[in-house]
Amino acid sequence: MYEKRLEDAGYVTYKLARTNNRGDGLLTAVHRNSFHVLNDRELLFHDFGDRVAQLLHVELLVPFSNLEKEVLLVNTHLMFPHDSTYCFLRLKQVYKILRYIELYCDEQHLPPVPIILCGDWNGSKKGHVYKFLRSQGFVSSYDIAHHYKDNDEDSHKWISHHNHRGNVCGVDFIWLLNPNKHRKPLKESFIEAALGNVKNLLCKVSKQGANMLHFLKTDGNHKLTYSQFSQFLNELGLCGNPHEGASDEDIKDLWEYLDTDRNGVVDLSHFTRGRNLHLQQKEENEENDFQMKEVPNTSTSLTTIGFNVKEAVLFPPEVEKGMWPENYSLSDHAHLTVEFSLVKMQGS
Repeated sequence: MYEKRLEDAGYVTYKLARTNNRGDGLLTAVHRNSFHVLNDRELLFHDFGDRVAQLLHVELLVPFSNLEKEVLLVNTHLMFPHDSTYCFLRLKQVYKILRYIELYCDEQHLPPVPIILCGDWNGSKKGHVYKFLRSQGFVSSYDIAHHYKDNDEDSHKWISHHNHRGNVCGVDFIWLLNPNKHRKPLKESFIEAALGNVKNLLCKVSKQGANMLHFLKTDGNHKLTYSQFSQFLNELGLCGNPHEGASDEDIKDLWEYLDTDRNGVVDLSHFTRGRNLHLQQKEENEENDFQMKEVPNTSTSLTTIGFNVKEAVLFPPEVEKGMWPENYSLSDHAHLTVEFSLVKMQGS
């Protein structure tokens, strides 16, 4: 049905099933009159959730000479956060995608190009995945179009999913990264996001009245060695479980980030009180960043393109006000559509 209808409408389709015969997967369709697909890649996470991602390297069919017109388009569907320990796995899935994009750009010797990430991210604006992507310079196209911020007040203004638990939440995003956006080092952003997850889990345990120092055997001094830190993560459910959590390499990276003076000891109380590991993104000039001059319909000597978010809508319209209509039966997801316009970008 999809192949026939989309082909008749002028689209070229790319499919990718989840691993281990899960029975579902991804579909990306590009219109042949608008895009020329230069390359397509399949990313198999080989993780507990059997998740996958598609990468399409496309060229826009627009009549501009002396202008890089290439875009990277990624489609994915992240693991559902069954409980708080799944956050680390979801962060690793996003990290794999962004790391793969980096490697692909190096392999293809690509100049900076726009990157669009699409899909069901199974997490809201309040989650660590959202903050991780924001720390990498990505913006939520829908939120930019509606002038929404990252604060708690704006985090519930729209929804896109009525999930199997009966909850409504906003989890479907079309992320945009223009080539002029500053990006923190990817690994550093991932470690900070992962430690933010650790900090949240620790706060949760403390609120439940559990004494983490008891099993850590720190004699009340809150200081951890590497082996105690590994045990600490294991007790939090981030490693040593069948969900393929933090690897030995992940633990080592987290430790090296925390052990700044390289004395082999980390002060847990300093970690919980002093380090604000919830990722923040400055928003003051964000809207101005997206008011760049649109590309005129003439030849130009500019080096590359970028995008403005022109319009973004959700269907059915009730979800834009945070309400799920009882009579909507097309899907348990709302339909997100974003329209972009071309903007001028200076090459690096």
